[in-house]
Amino acid sequence: MQLGLLSLGDCLDDPATGLRPTPAERHRAIVEEAVLAETLGFDSVWLGEHHFCDYVLASPPVLLAAIAARTSRVRLGTGVTLLANLDPVRVAEDYATVDAISDGRVELVAGRGILVDTYEAFGQKPDESRERYREHLELLLRLWRETGVTWNGRFRAPLDAVTVEPRPVQKPHPPVWVGGGSSLHSVDLAAELGLPLMLPSVLAPALDFAPLVARYRERFAAAGHAPAAARVGCCHHVHVRASSQEAREGWKPYYLNYLRFVDRVWSRRELIHPRAKVELDYDRLLTGVAVCGSPAEVVDRIAAARETLGLDVHLAMFDLGGLPPAEVARTLELYADAVAPQLRAV
Repeated sequence: MQLGLLSLGDCLDDPATGLRPTPAERHRAIVEEAVLAETLGFDSVWLGEHHFCDYVLASPPVLLAAIAARTSRVRLGTGVTLLANLDPVRVAEDYATVDAISDGRVELVAGRGILVDTYEAFGQKPDESRERYREHLELLLRLWRETGVTWNGRFRAPLDAVTVEPRPVQKPHPPVWVGGGSSLHSVDLAAELGLPLMLPSVLAPALDFAPLVARYRERFAAAGHAPAAARVGCCHHVHVRASSQEAREGWKPYYLNYLRFVDRVWSRRELIHPRAKVELDYDRLLTGVAVCGSPAEVVDRIAAARETLGLDVHLAMFDLGGLPPAEVARTLELYADAVAPQLRAV
């Protein structure tokens, strides 16, 4: 199982000091976190994409290019690219450029997103999100696999013998994951197209997705794809310290700060997937979407998800709720020293 670092780029006050980084400082901190992750042996770094809220990561390819220039080995992914909202031609160009800069290290998790107002702000109809997502995903794959693409669809202007430049370094193209699991549609689409599946397990406990993973693997094989090619990933909010008590007490003000922020974002916005909204209760989340404790406890929790879901990739999100960069670095180092070796040993 590969181990990755995930950041969504929330930009919040530190609840201990009241200080908030500027967006520029937050972006620079994410770059430094990614550079440290490579030094510590993480396999990959993944960045989210949001618009019009205190998540400040709106342009992942720009930040991934900055990280690519400072690293040489770590894979560079998105979690997620809001493909339904974006022009797939520009997505193909932007991430092929990052693939070139990084010498073939890009991975893309393509998702529909969950916030209705994102669609409205881009002048799009939320009730067309599913059709828009599928069309954009299929076009992106063609643009990366083929040259001289001629295409006609519902949601963008036609293409006449278009070849996207630069071409991706990876052949036939960088890995493209379907980010989904809040609906059967995304799971079935990943299986139909033979693409890996990244679960939204910061919205619900990872183990709850076991029936969907079984469905994905069954339909993946039924669609004629080699069963061994099916890949599954998931993510958790993670905090690790020397003891479980220290971890829970030290993280609590920061995680509650993050949960209150998420509640503010969701409370004033309509969701594409209403059932994606989780109960924002600290103690309950520590048994589900959050993994917080001693190294041994963190190993046990992630290993249980790996065993139940057959995980190929696990993403850990450390830098949330205004946690200072120095504390993020400390928990990264402890995770790399005391958690990662045990997860890699099996």
